[in-house]
Amino acid sequence: MIGTEFLKGQGLGNQLFCYISARCLAKDLCCEFGTAGQEQLAVNIHSKKGMYFMDMDLGSPIADVSTFDVYREAEMRLYLKNCVHDMVYGCYVAGADEKLYEIKENTLIYGNLQAQRYFLHHKEEIKEWLQVKEEYDSHEFTKDNLCIMNVRGGEYADNRALFLRRSYWLNAMKHMKNIRSDMEFMIVTDDLEAAGRILPGIPAYHFDLAGDYVTIKNARYLILSNSTFAFFPAFTSETAMKIIAPKFWARHNVSDGYWAGEQNIYEDFMYLDRRGKLFTAEECRKELEEYKRRLGTLMRTVKYEDSAVRRQAGKDKFLYWWDKAKGKIYRIYKR
Repeated sequence: MIGTEFLKGQGLGNQLFCYISARCLAKDLCCEFGTAGQEQLAVNIHSKKGMYFMDMDLGSPIADVSTFDVYREAEMRLYLKNCVHDMVYGCYVAGADEKLYEIKENTLIYGNLQAQRYFLHHKEEIKEWLQVKEEYDSHEFTKDNLCIMNVRGGEYADNRALFLRRSYWLNAMKHMKNIRSDMEFMIVTDDLEAAGRILPGIPAYHFDLAGDYVTIKNARYLILSNSTFAFFPAFTSETAMKIIAPKFWARHNVSDGYWAGEQNIYEDFMYLDRRGKLFTAEECRKELEEYKRRLGTLMRTVKYEDSAVRRQAGKDKFLYWWDKAKGKIYRIYKR
């Protein structure tokens, strides 16, 4: 058996990545599939109901993880001055771990597990595995001139390196308007206050877990944030005609060429940079390989000194409040 564990407090997007990657890996290696912590699926700060809107086959239940070997997906982190987190803990930049395909039976896998290498070849099966129950599915917002934007707030909203800036959304909206001049926009979010702050005047909704999921899944046009929650509804969508996501993913705001992480480059997504230019997944991969070749050994893989971290913390705090002030001035001016 090969499996994974649903961890307490883990977000649904991350859980689905672990589930799908582990199930596909088990299938590729001709092994039975199982999961531990099944009671934790879709139980987190956003919802306590569990996975009520899908009938997911979680494989064989694993009661005692201590009887299994453990394989932890290989990591790569860069230590960068873009924010305190990246100076202290490093910025996660890893791609696919090919050694996953060398693991033996009776192994649980843990990690990011977000690379399409692990699951893209099972896309049609995944659509069946993640099929929404009929009573929860909805095409209320499946409209030819409506674009759904998934704004991720919560803990993202206070992180300058992570929380997507207003310019990202406005540039993406311009591209959607180029498709249809009558394009309208609607936000699906976990944080109505943050969405209203960054995009005032655009209708924003936070339905229950199923409502948010199916609204994204059944949209014609999507502008995504750098959050895992929206990936599988977008990936399994039968209606999506164009999907825009932030180039460099979790470091869209600050990257000079690296991805956080490389695993988040996906076929059929278009990636928008800070200048408002769109790139295909293949173009992003080629650019990244050139970036890694150019930097080579200059890529910093050791932590910074405490004094440098303290200086960056002060800078981050100043810039955080400066961004807040600019946003407030903009909203007052727009009135």
